[in-house]
Amino acid sequence: MKITFMGAGSTVFAKNVLGDVMLTESLRESDIALYDIDSERLEQSYIMITALNRNINENKAKVSKYLGVENRKAALKGSDFVVNAIQVGLYDPCTIIDFEVPKKYGLHQTIADSNGIGGIFRALRTIPVLKDFADDMQEVCPDAWFLNYTNPMAQLAGYMQRYTGIKTVGLCHSVQSCTRGLLENLDIDYEMPFRERIAGINHMGWLLEVYDKDGTDLYPEIRKKATEVLESGITDHHDLVRYEYIRRFGYYCTESSEHNAEYNNFFIKSKYPELIERYNIPLDEYPRRCVSQIARWNNDKQKYLHDKVSHRKTNEYASAIMDAITTDIPYKIGGNVINKGLIDNLPRETCVEVACLVNKYGIQPCIQGPLPLQLAAMNMTMINVQLLTIEAAVTRKKEYIYQAAMLDPLCSSELSIDDTIKLCDDLIETHGNWLPKYN
Repeated sequence: MKITFMGAGSTVFAKNVLGDVMLTESLRESDIALYDIDSERLEQSYIMITALNRNINENKAKVSKYLGVENRKAALKGSDFVVNAIQVGLYDPCTIIDFEVPKKYGLHQTIADSNGIGGIFRALRTIPVLKDFADDMQEVCPDAWFLNYTNPMAQLAGYMQRYTGIKTVGLCHSVQSCTRGLLENLDIDYEMPFRERIAGINHMGWLLEVYDKDGTDLYPEIRKKATEVLESGITDHHDLVRYEYIRRFGYYCTESSEHNAEYNNFFIKSKYPELIERYNIPLDEYPRRCVSQIARWNNDKQKYLHDKVSHRKTNEYASAIMDAITTDIPYKIGGNVINKGLIDNLPRETCVEVACLVNKYGIQPCIQGPLPLQLAAMNMTMINVQLLTIEAAVTRKKEYIYQAAMLDPLCSSELSIDDTIKLCDDLIETHGNWLPKYN
C-alpha cells in the first residue's frame, strides 16, 4: 500500500496522521511518500517521520520524500491514499493579505480560512492547485482516495467531487470533539458511549440529537445551562456565540465560536461594537495563532526532530478510513461529501457534512432527511457563497467572485455593493500571481 502526504511540511500534522498509520496494524508496512514544495520543511518532516518509523514501527514502513512540482507525479504514482494538508500562500503573504486588505474597507474577521471574504480568496488560490493534483492523479493513481484536510473544506471537497473524477472526502476535526466538548464545558454528567447525530455543512454542522448511555435526551439540560451562561452576563467564556445559537436556533454547532462569529451578520457589526466584548469575539485570531505557531515550531522543532520522537494515536479519521477500506471492518466518520439528497432541504450540489459508513466499498454517506428549517436557512447563507466561489474558480469569471462576496452575510451587512466589488478587486490585485487570471 502507498500513502502520499501532500503538504508534508506541515510537520506536526504529518506526525499525527502518519504516526496513526504506523500504529495501525493493517497499514504499518505502507510505502509513505512525503511531498512538499518547501525543501527545509520537507527535510524536517522526513527526519521526523523516519525517526518515528524506527521508534514505533520497527522500520516496517518505507519513507521517501519528493520536492517540487517536477517530482509531484512521482510522489503520487501508484498511491492508494493521498492525504492533502497544503496551504497555498501560507501565512505570509496570503493570510496577511486576507486580513489586512479587508480592514481597509472596515471589514474585520476572526479566522477567515473557511468562509467570508478570507475563505473565498483562500479557495480561489487553492482550487487551481487541487486541479493540478487531480490531473496528475488521474494519470498515475486514478483509483486513489483523496483525503482532504485543507480549508476551506466545503469549497475544496465540493470542487474535487463535482469537477474531477477523483474519489474524495473532506475531513475536519470538529465533528469528533463537538459533543464531548459541549457537555464538559456545561458540566453535564454523561456516560460513554453517548449517542449523537450530526448533520449540516462543514463548520456549521448541527448536533441534532444527543442521548446519554441510558437513552436520556441531553438536549433539555444543554439548552437550560447554555441559556443560564448567557443570562449570567459572563463575557470571558470562549463559546458564547454557539450558546446563542442554542438559545435562538435551538441547536449547537460543530465548529468553534470564533469561527461562527464571522459566518453570519449577528455578532461582528461596526454599528454595535459592544457585541465584540459581550460575546468575547477574538478579532484577528488566526493571524495571532499563525505567529504563535511559527514561534512554537521554532522553539519545539528539535523535540520533533529528536531521535527519540514518539507518538500516541489521535482521533483523526485518516488512518481509520484507510484501515476500514483495507480490512473491510466498518467504521463511521463525519465526512464532507456531495449532497445528492442526503439532506433533502439543501441543494443537491452542496458539499454537506454527514455520517458516512466506511468499508471495502469506500465511503458511503448516510441519508439524514431534512434539517430543521431554521438550520437549513442558516446553512444556505454559507452554501450560496460556497457554490458561487466554486463557480468562480471553474469559470475564471470575476462576476462570480463579486456575487459570492455580495451574498456573504458579514460582507453584505458591513459593506455597500460598490465597496464589496472594490474590495474584491483590491484582493485580486494584491494576491497577484497567487491567483489565476480572471475575466
